[in-house]
Amino acid sequence: MLTLFVFRKYILSKRWVKIVTVYLMTVFILLFLNFLLPRLLPGDVIIAMYSGQEMLITDELYNELIILHGLDKPLIEQFYIYITQLAHGDLGYSYISHASTTGLIMEALPWTLLLVFSSFILSSIAGIILGVESSWRRGGRFDRSLLMFMLLIDGIPSLALGIMFLTVFSLYCGWFPTAGALTPYSDATGISYVIDVLWHLILPLGAITLSQIPGDYLLIRNSMLLTIREPFVLTARAKGIKERRIKYLHTARNAILPFFTRIGIRIVYVITGVLFIETIFAYPGLGLLTYEAISNRDLPLMQGIFTISVLLVLVVNIIVDISYKKIDPRIEYA
Repeated sequence: MLTLFVFRKYILSKRWVKIVTVYLMTVFILLFLNFLLPRLLPGDVIIAMYSGQEMLITDELYNELIILHGLDKPLIEQFYIYITQLAHGDLGYSYISHASTTGLIMEALPWTLLLVFSSFILSSIAGIILGVESSWRRGGRFDRSLLMFMLLIDGIPSLALGIMFLTVFSLYCGWFPTAGALTPYSDATGISYVIDVLWHLILPLGAITLSQIPGDYLLIRNSMLLTIREPFVLTARAKGIKERRIKYLHTARNAILPFFTRIGIRIVYVITGVLFIETIFAYPGLGLLTYEAISNRDLPLMQGIFTISVLLVLVVNIIVDISYKKIDPRIEYA
């Protein structure tokens, strides 16, 4: 009975049906574009994929490669095969790396997730706290100095921050490793392994986190400045509630709501920034794998990476979309 109640109330509710329908349509369109765009690129796909390899592509070999990649079939049949393979978790085969695309991505994905979500958590906490404190002291020295610093950092791309961090802290000072996620041939286990991972993570994590903090800070600061003027803040002060409690439990709790709307958009920018950061620090995640796939014109691997990236962004967005009403009960879906 409980299962039937949950099924009727949530799964069959109009809101859930609408959300799931919209996202399924979005996934289908994005997958179709991911399938179609590489095939619309100028030039010959086979020549583009294998021109970097020192091999003589004869007419016989060319025809065999066309059949191997299924390019001799009609476009609709190719798309059907592509969707069928995706449904079975098969993202194709990388003939440049001579390995399964799914295997290559699964090896790189945990490192990217570690970097992305660590950066997201740290930048969110720092941005919220600094935005709340800055707005509460509006016009003071702390607020003016912090605002100027954030505007300065906001104008520096994560690519430039990564290069500066690498140059100063790795090459000049020698405090941190210059590349990788683990020390080669270290065979570390347990606590030593965790410390080694964190030691390699500090610089790329610091660069991408610092590039994300200003956006969170400015959003929370502006939202706080509007919320401070609300009548409930004056009422809380009239009741004699402590300033710290008013600041965080009353004002910040309401001012933070726009931040949750921005989460889905932020994930897109974080993943984009990871591409440059991982390339700079040779961090073995999806960003570095994407760079190598583009450099080698590895189309199956590029398609697989873009598919995983799209699905990751959509999953985060649908979680935010579904949970937003729980965060703010005043929200009504259109």
